Amino acid sequence: MQLAEGPGDPRGGLIAAQENEDPMSIAQLKERLPDYARDLKLNLTSVGGASELSPRQMWGAALASALATRNAEVITAVAAEAELHLDQPARRAARAAAAIMGMNNVYYRFVHFMGDGNSYAGMPARLRMQVIGNPGVDAVDFELWCLAVSAINGCEACVRSHEKVVRDKGASPGMVQDAVRIAAILHGVAAVLDGEEALARVAA
Repeated sequence: MQLAEGPGDPRGGLIAAQENEDPMSIAQLKERLPDYARDLKLNLTSVGGASELSPRQMWGAALASALATRNAEVITAVAAEAELHLDQPARRAARAAAAIMGMNNVYYRFVHFMGDGNSYAGMPARLRMQVIGNPGVDAVDFELWCLAVSAINGCEACVRSHEKVVRDKGASPGMVQDAVRIAAILHGVAAVLDGEEALARVAA
């Protein structure tokens, strides 16, 4: 599956690939994983399987997490499967979760790195983030998706904040674990695929 920008295609990348080829499925994505990543291949099977999450919560977490990995193959495979389970507002909200956390996780990770009592913690962030208050879907769902993305991006402050919100709103520990498990699996798969692509260039 070619995702690089092609000659004469000013858009290239993911958009061109989606228009010119059938999207990769998660089953096909599994076959792309090498033997040393067999554990990840088996874990990938659990995405979409039995869970304390509703199908909407699960596939929203998967889509947001896939976007956070930045790997085009993972994104296209998960997006194709999520299309079957998410309506347009949920797809938009999952994308919004990945987008807003891509910004917030960097900022609040910096503030957290600076330690207790740092001068930045009391300063207004001056970052627009209205989508968090009005995501267009149930607040628990959106917060779960933000939590999954924050786990991938490694922001402790954001992980703690979103975990507290979803737990306060009634989500079980199992629901939180399932969302983060999906994030972990997709991040690992993306890392393997990125690594294999780099190694293939070296071998060539």
